[in-house]
Amino acid sequence: MELRRDQVAVVTGAASGIGLAMVRRFAAEGLRVVLADVEEDALEKAAADLRADGARVLARVVDVSERDSVVALADAVYDAFGAVHVLCNNAGVGSGAEGRMWEHDPNDWKWAFAVNVWGVFHGVQAFVPRMLESGEAGHVVNTSSGDGGIAPLPTASVYAVTKSAVVTLTESLYAHLRAERAEVGASVLFPGPHMLRTGLWESHRNRPERYAKQRPRRTPYRSLDQWEAAMKEAGHEIEFTPVEDVAATVVDGIRADRFWMLPAGEHSDRQIRARSQSMLDRANPAYLEKFILD
Repeated sequence: MELRRDQVAVVTGAASGIGLAMVRRFAAEGLRVVLADVEEDALEKAAADLRADGARVLARVVDVSERDSVVALADAVYDAFGAVHVLCNNAGVGSGAEGRMWEHDPNDWKWAFAVNVWGVFHGVQAFVPRMLESGEAGHVVNTSSGDGGIAPLPTASVYAVTKSAVVTLTESLYAHLRAERAEVGASVLFPGPHMLRTGLWESHRNRPERYAKQRPRRTPYRSLDQWEAAMKEAGHEIEFTPVEDVAATVVDGIRADRFWMLPAGEHSDRQIRARSQSMLDRANPAYLEKFILD
């Protein structure tokens, strides 16, 4: 798909991290940008900064876990701009689940699925029919994670399960769009290849009361900075991928109509091969054995 000036890009989870980086990149390409986020103060600041740089911006407070909120977003975008060409279902949360899977707080599952899975579906259902009806070229990008879509991370099982669901959801969307011979493409994004500095570690700051933890939080690290400091003290250096690189992957992938928005990386490539080979060999998943000893 060709990206052109005056097209419209909608990004959820757009007030910070990957979402904000994508919005900035789309604006730099001349697109009109729509920022959707649940965090009002951060959203207003991001929108103001973009406008100061000359971008054409619509900002809306949206809770992607609520269908009506996402439908209202779509209505506002079409009222303001009359079209959508790029949809990035990017909003996501870390569940805060702790311990073994059978010990997880049920609300950790409910909250993570409400945002990470239902949020993506709500975006698809609210926007894709109108994108198809326009007959114009378009593209949908759904954000997954290497922790789920490439190889499951048992130490973050709730998050990994939701992100695996995003991969299958996007594969299904791709197949349906192809069956319709639509001008709208679909991609699944795996940010990386290394860790990212985003607000995911502090997801609890936006956790609704209806999904409140039923047991006290045990994890000692309440921010990425705390965790990184602990890793450095233990002698581990953590490598980070700039969020701007992720935004570049998205723009390049849209232009190339690339389904797998997956940056090359030795670690991720090794995980993909190990998982695929285990399935082909009908063998037990040896790539998970290290977690058994944790």
